[in-house]
Amino acid sequence: MTIEKNKLKTLDEFNDTGADYPEDKTIHGLFEEQVERTPEHTAAVFGNRKLSYRQLNEKANRLARLLRSKGVGPDILVGIMVERSLEMVVGIYGILKAGGAYLPISTSNPVIRTVHLLKESGTKVLLTQGKFFAALEVVGEGIEIINLEDDGIYQGPASNLPVVNTSRDVVYVIYTSGSTGKPKGVAIEHRSVVNRLHWMQCKYPLTVGDMILQKTPFFFDVSVWEMFWWAMTGAGVCFLPPGGEKFPQFIVEAAAKNSVTVMHFVPSMMSVFLEYLRNSEEDVGRLDSLRRVFASGEKLTSSHVRAFNEILHVKNGTCLTNLYGPTEATVDVTYFDCPVSDLIETIPIGKPIDNTQLYILGEGNQINGVGEEGELSIGGVGVARGYLNNPEMTSQKFLGVQGPFFKKVPGRRRLYKTGDLARWMPDGNVDFLGRQDHQVKIHGLRIELGEIESVISGYPAVRENVVLVKQYGKNITMIVAYVVSKSNELFSVKELKLYLKERLPDYMTPTLFVALEQFPLTPSGKVDRNALPEPQFSNT
Repeated sequence: MTIEKNKLKTLDEFNDTGADYPEDKTIHGLFEEQVERTPEHTAAVFGNRKLSYRQLNEKANRLARLLRSKGVGPDILVGIMVERSLEMVVGIYGILKAGGAYLPISTSNPVIRTVHLLKESGTKVLLTQGKFFAALEVVGEGIEIINLEDDGIYQGPASNLPVVNTSRDVVYVIYTSGSTGKPKGVAIEHRSVVNRLHWMQCKYPLTVGDMILQKTPFFFDVSVWEMFWWAMTGAGVCFLPPGGEKFPQFIVEAAAKNSVTVMHFVPSMMSVFLEYLRNSEEDVGRLDSLRRVFASGEKLTSSHVRAFNEILHVKNGTCLTNLYGPTEATVDVTYFDCPVSDLIETIPIGKPIDNTQLYILGEGNQINGVGEEGELSIGGVGVARGYLNNPEMTSQKFLGVQGPFFKKVPGRRRLYKTGDLARWMPDGNVDFLGRQDHQVKIHGLRIELGEIESVISGYPAVRENVVLVKQYGKNITMIVAYVVSKSNELFSVKELKLYLKERLPDYMTPTLFVALEQFPLTPSGKVDRNALPEPQFSNT
């Protein structure tokens, strides 16, 4: 095969993903259509509380009218800072029905970080729960805080509101870790999410008898399909209690009680879950309703798949699908249905979903052919509008690419460069090979080590620092900070940790700290990361 034919195969055959989808629909519009079809069917469950499609729709409509009266409309962000609950789903649908876009904020964020997100995004309204009111008093003037647990806000007509959105409006902004030291807000449009969900429904159809387990933190983009997929099909969603995603027994209990058929895991947590089930045959039996598990956020290995098949597929017929995608391309862009027999050595991230194109780029953004390693870049309907209020970073990562091999790229010929290394396999699957930079994923949460280093650099006693991720055993991952203090400056690990906890979310705060007099260097004068000493656990 000539070089040109090798490259053209990746365009003509591997990227032949065009498919019809309801490109003029919005997420809340599809939900409202489903309400008409199944008004009394259970939509959402949390503990012993339930909402039917009609009840959820009416409550969200009343909230939406309040939000519209406060100026919420197309491309206007509304913050939502809540624990996993029915208030969460009411709040999100209320924001969308008002015409706005939701900005999820973790309840465990340091106040400094929350204030930064609100100010940087220009958010003027924040939805929350009563228990968080006191902590939010310091967010500043100009931001109105609304308690979703206040029955008084659900007044007025319960009917659907006049339509103000198009599918080109923003549906949500999710902030991701940024290498410059500041998080980046990724703006996603309705049409991108609609395409993603439409593909999922065509490939893995839900029925009115299905129940999704919503257990992903809503500031992580996997929550998007957990939050919206069921709502366009007549299925239901079960919200796991806050923190329950960390405990296999909580997951089993919720899944068994509510006949959950679909759920998601990051591979590291799936490994913990499977180990728990291996020692509890009774709990495996309680999961007999579980039809499919989706895995994403970390590399899935053949050992993961083998354990899954031995424990869940053989006994319950549950199937496993590997997904991959960055926040900047609407949750997932590839899929691979894991084999149940004749297990392969390498589990690929798979093939592109509908209306999505993948390119492996070499030097000069030239397209590589089959088997050639390069940077994975993504085109198509799912590519984000860009980074909120950050045109410079947007222009760096979202590229308009020219050249003879890109004549087949639809639309504006705009790509998102992921920073991930990959290669095409001969069968059209993509093999993930790692990162180009210091970005990592821990339990599926994307972390730029440079952001942690930037925050540590702001501590007065620190001269320089390096942050690494260390793996201890199969399921234990820790962030380690190596720190050199300024001369004549007293250095306290305890005080540094307190400083960081006020500025970083828990999942980004280093677990271990190593104080050094100086860093080992390579012959070129750079920090020799491989020569840094192993941390001592006593300093935690």
